[in-house]
Amino acid sequence: MLQYFVRRLLIAIPVLIGVTIFSFFIVNLAPGNPVDMQVNPFATEADKEIRKEALGLNDPIYVQYLRWVQNLAKGDFGFSFSTYEPVGEMLAARIGPTLLLMGASLIIAYLIAIPIGILSATKQYSWIDYFTTTFSFLGISIPNFFLGLGAIYVFAVIFQVLPTGGMNTLGGDGGFADTFKHLILPALVLGTASAGNMVRYVRSSMLEVLGQDYLRTARAKGLKEFIVTNKHALKNALIPIITVIGLDIPILIGGAVVTEQIFQWPGLGQLTIQSIGSRDYPTLMAINFMAAIVVLASNLIADLLYSVADPRIKYN
Repeated sequence: MLQYFVRRLLIAIPVLIGVTIFSFFIVNLAPGNPVDMQVNPFATEADKEIRKEALGLNDPIYVQYLRWVQNLAKGDFGFSFSTYEPVGEMLAARIGPTLLLMGASLIIAYLIAIPIGILSATKQYSWIDYFTTTFSFLGISIPNFFLGLGAIYVFAVIFQVLPTGGMNTLGGDGGFADTFKHLILPALVLGTASAGNMVRYVRSSMLEVLGQDYLRTARAKGLKEFIVTNKHALKNALIPIITVIGLDIPILIGGAVVTEQIFQWPGLGQLTIQSIGSRDYPTLMAINFMAAIVVLASNLIADLLYSVADPRIKYN
């Protein structure tokens, strides 16, 4: 197994380098530049050129990239072009809220998707199956920004039972209960999209397993249908589901950008929108780099979970 993960690591390193190269060139080739977003609109071209030279923006793009890689090797993400804070400190302050939101969203997604997917598979072609299939398509089709605005209108404006946004109440104690109350809406919105996608995979995976001979044998031995479905069938249907978990992480990262902005959640998604607006290249590159690491790590964790779900899987 150790050799397998060493090989995976050797594959991941060039992939990570490729992601940084692609991201750096895309970010720097976007219209506009940080100086135009920062300086006084009445500043002269000479003032702007001095500022560009100070930020290193006059250097060829490959020189800027090599300088960024050199600093990254030292653990230095540089300084923000807009706030002049160390990018590493900005990310450290934002990553916790994002991980909390993504973790809660994943839990909600699978608490919804797995029972509904199992029920849909066991009640194939019934009204329950059609209803759950409709739910899954709605979850996939409704954009996060629309669902988020609708949730704010219903639960924060009409019923006034949940806050409209933020992570804590202004002037409050900032305790667990307050944070949990603010977490409910964004986590539900972000988790619903993942749940809609996951229901389809759980259903199809369960349908494939439910027709296997060993389940007929289990039923013939007198085991209750609940045990047959939720213990034997579900365990063997987990492989495709685990695969989708690894694929859901990038979707959640992308969805968090929109969701955090709608709910003013102080995470990496909101920071991404702010950095795009101010052309803050170092911050954008650091966020892209961290997102790439999370995606690669999630796929590696999915590989680990394969052997846990099915002991017959061995890594040589």
